[in-house]
Amino acid sequence: MQHLGSVSCLPSAVVPGLLNASETSLLTGAPKIRSCIILFYYGGPSHLDMFDMKPAAPDNIRGEFKQISTTVPGTFISELLPSHANIMHKISVVRSMHHTNRLHDSASTESLTGRQSPQGDREEFKPIRQFYPAYGAALSMLRSDLEQELPFVALPWVFRNVIPVPCQWGGFLGKTYDPFQITGDISKATFRADAFNRPADLPILRLKSRQQLLHQINSDGSLQAATSNRSFGTHLKKALELMQSTRLSKALKIEEESDATRAAYGLYDEKLPQGVRNVSGHQLRGQNLLMARRLVEAGVQFINVYDFRVQGQNWDSHANNFAEHRDRLVPPMDKAFAALINDLEDRGLLDSTLVIGMGEFGRTPKINANAGRDHWPDCYSITLAGGGVKGGYVHGASDNIGAYPVEKAVTPGDLAATIYWRFGINPNSDILDHTGRPHRLAEGHPIYELFS
Repeated sequence: MQHLGSVSCLPSAVVPGLLNASETSLLTGAPKIRSCIILFYYGGPSHLDMFDMKPAAPDNIRGEFKQISTTVPGTFISELLPSHANIMHKISVVRSMHHTNRLHDSASTESLTGRQSPQGDREEFKPIRQFYPAYGAALSMLRSDLEQELPFVALPWVFRNVIPVPCQWGGFLGKTYDPFQITGDISKATFRADAFNRPADLPILRLKSRQQLLHQINSDGSLQAATSNRSFGTHLKKALELMQSTRLSKALKIEEESDATRAAYGLYDEKLPQGVRNVSGHQLRGQNLLMARRLVEAGVQFINVYDFRVQGQNWDSHANNFAEHRDRLVPPMDKAFAALINDLEDRGLLDSTLVIGMGEFGRTPKINANAGRDHWPDCYSITLAGGGVKGGYVHGASDNIGAYPVEKAVTPGDLAATIYWRFGINPNSDILDHTGRPHRLAEGHPIYELFS
């Protein structure tokens, strides 16, 4: 895994930066949210079989599933999504997302950074450096004046782990703004983070004594001067803080949740053999979202949850699209998403937490010869809830076969602008790369209509 060299980028490298309450445009005001969770359905779910069904389309487009009514009169979604249907009054659906990347890596990059990769629309067959920062990384830099133990977390793995997709880290902002990685144990549906571990014979008091000694030794700057990495002191300070953090280490102890709560999120997909559950990560799918809720409670600002890790065992349904969506992919996702939204609401956290469910693209309207659907970035759907989102609202529309937007088209750049705006940050700001060149924080415009 390769990154650009660590760069010390401070908020002063941003123009104009955090918004002032005295500004009068739509971009003004205090932050509307404290946290954001992105649920990334790697591989590309079929919008035509989930959120944008076309019951009047020909057989070779319509597919096998029927639409069902929801808690919002006149809004229909797939029969595969009964849990979503029961909370549709809390969800907004965007049916007009689109971009130009037809391959997984480039589409994931634009989806998770808001910008197309400098490499263009291509798959990577060797590790490359990430250029544009992930949303959580940019927010970590822009809000670095806030006291946050962990501003940006990713779980339960790095996706496409052999050749990681270059969209998951700090990019040109440097490794300082990489996410804190939480690892899931797919055999036990538990989580760990090595940074919280300390030797059994190193109690907190002794650790604090060592920290004080280090401070004394470095009081004249000699230690920092002796290191080639100028951020050594910052990383060391953060490591010591994490080793002493009780709130965040407790958040990882998902086993402390009641059996009823864990079951509400879906401990595993009972339809699948045990070996398949574990190897492909199905054991973790619902528990990932429960962990995300625990991290929000612990004060984490931005959380990326990667639904799958590798190609071939994800949402990429080139063959048997209908069996895959019906038997393996959608039911656990449906159950866990609704559980997360209801749980956040019950705990008084939904209004301050924006939850986004999305893949990197949708699937082709036309069903192929293998009963599958292929990659389709020209039009697809995403869902949003919490953070002031208007429940029961459908934004945009596709044509009569779900191929192209015909109303209120939305890009990943627009989604990026929306996320930054909800955090109280002007998406028109410029951030500087390692050469000092400015880059617009987001190329799009906030989707104001999604919010009350």
